[in-house]
Amino acid sequence: MSKTFRPWQVEQAWLLPPSVRDLVPADDPAHFIRDVVREQLDLSAIVDTYDEERGFPPYHPTMMTAVLLYAYTQGIYSSRKIARATRTRVDFMAVAAMQQPDFRTVNAFRKRHLVALGDLFGQVLKLCQRAGMVSLGHVALDGTKIKANASKRKAMSYERMKKTEKELERIVRDWFAKADAVDEAEDREFGPDKRGDELPEWVTDKAKRLEKLREAKAELEAEAKAKLAAGEKPRDDDPDPNKPRRRDRKKPKPNGEPNDKAQLNFTDKDSKILKGPEGYLQGYNCQAAVDATAQIIVAHATTNEQNDAPQLVPMLDAIRRNTGRQARELSADVGYLSEANLAELKRRRISGYIATGRQKHGEPAATRLGTVAGTHAYAMRRKLARGGHRSRYRLRKQVVEPAFGQVKEARGFRRFSVRGLQRVPHEWALVCTAHNLLKLARTA
Repeated sequence: MSKTFRPWQVEQAWLLPPSVRDLVPADDPAHFIRDVVREQLDLSAIVDTYDEERGFPPYHPTMMTAVLLYAYTQGIYSSRKIARATRTRVDFMAVAAMQQPDFRTVNAFRKRHLVALGDLFGQVLKLCQRAGMVSLGHVALDGTKIKANASKRKAMSYERMKKTEKELERIVRDWFAKADAVDEAEDREFGPDKRGDELPEWVTDKAKRLEKLREAKAELEAEAKAKLAAGEKPRDDDPDPNKPRRRDRKKPKPNGEPNDKAQLNFTDKDSKILKGPEGYLQGYNCQAAVDATAQIIVAHATTNEQNDAPQLVPMLDAIRRNTGRQARELSADVGYLSEANLAELKRRRISGYIATGRQKHGEPAATRLGTVAGTHAYAMRRKLARGGHRSRYRLRKQVVEPAFGQVKEARGFRRFSVRGLQRVPHEWALVCTAHNLLKLARTA
């Protein structure tokens, strides 16, 4: 006796059309995120920009916002992949109500409303607060390096710019002379009626490259002068071996000229070469303050500087601005250690737990912050030592590191889709919003 199977009839049509709520299970995050966007978020900053009555009706901005937010929670960031998902994935169909915007529409919507989309972070954070997911008993702060939408091979140092500029000047000068000679020969051969002002592409391309190089060189020079005008100390070129080495070797020279190691990327001029755990990358330093109760991100920021220390006070301000109150405890790694930061934590009456680092082999004890009695760093070092393995500092790794792991590993966000410091922080805010939405969906 043969086994009986369930019928599989691909060509059979449905008698009644299904509801989008029937496409995926009722407890799927797609329903939750769609309904949160529809019912609980104020999208007037996006919707009110559509005031033209004429023309073909566009896709509803609330639907487009829900699709984008849901895509970010699923680790899909490409506009082409988002558009494809609305045609091939039933969870996206449930969010979009079977509508299928193409990738140009998705990309144009994200570009047009990126600032407003990033501002949704505050509204979602308030929803998390009302759900009891934010206590601010302990907040862990850290930064992670994320690649820019640019290749580090498109970056050039000031030293190389100066050398390349001279080489290009010589090449362009020789080629212009060659072009003039060719024009004269063609005039003699074909007569004076032929136009002689056209230049070969191999000349104009090099000329355009030289022009772009000079613009980048001028930007670095202007940036170096601005740093000196702002009071930043110039680079110390003293070869005295007894002096401790400065950590920042890209500061401007005393004469206002950029340091030879200063670099500029031709694709994304705001991005910088930064050192990450896997080597150097062309990117941005993305900050996140994570609450220990449910790993909710309570503050975020984006910078193009390697050093994390200057970000501590602005992040404290952002926590208070976003949540209405200050954290009781804050932990951070040694990158945030400075006397000014520790003094600010004490002034705000925040119990801080900031690592003081380990003494490197051969490093004099006097050069290590935290070894001089009477300083804030010395008191912090003793505080962490007294706590031992029970110190509250242990919470740092289990609070903020998993949040970065979920963003970069689980959802695969490792490169920005936009460029420049005017747009990149808003996409990082969108990523943080998606992270908090997923956390909120799991408690619903």
